[in-house]
Amino acid sequence: MADNKTQATSQNPAAFIATIEHARRRADAETLLPFFQEVTGFEPVMWGDAIIGYGRYHYRYDSGREGDFLACGFSPRKASMSLYIMPGYQDYSETLARLGPHKLGKACLYITRLDRIDMDALAGLIRMGLEDLAKTYPVFPK
Repeated sequence: MADNKTQATSQNPAAFIATIEHARRRADAETLLPFFQEVTGFEPVMWGDAIIGYGRYHYRYDSGREGDFLACGFSPRKASMSLYIMPGYQDYSETLARLGPHKLGKACLYITRLDRIDMDALAGLIRMGLEDLAKTYPVFPK
């Protein structure tokens, strides 16, 4: 079975952020780097070449496929900031209503401007996502 393409690396997350050309994405990433660390209590780790993750979990599916993945994190993409904070099977609509402008994917949020986001709501979503993930898979700091 093939390994997960997105693996933890030794790349420095702050050094990665410094290379982001889009000024708003870089500034938002500079804000999110310590924010996620404060909310989660986990050190940031690069996953692949563009995702900054906090914590990890080991998954094993009924199919036999297994691997490790980040518990939560973000990636400064060209069109928007991708936030990987929800396991994908819960209803967070009440908190999302307070969050501010966003688009919702299956297990991530897309935001274009962090200055329009309610950071308390975002912190709550991160905590709820980690708590819900931990009900299925143990979450580890690294």
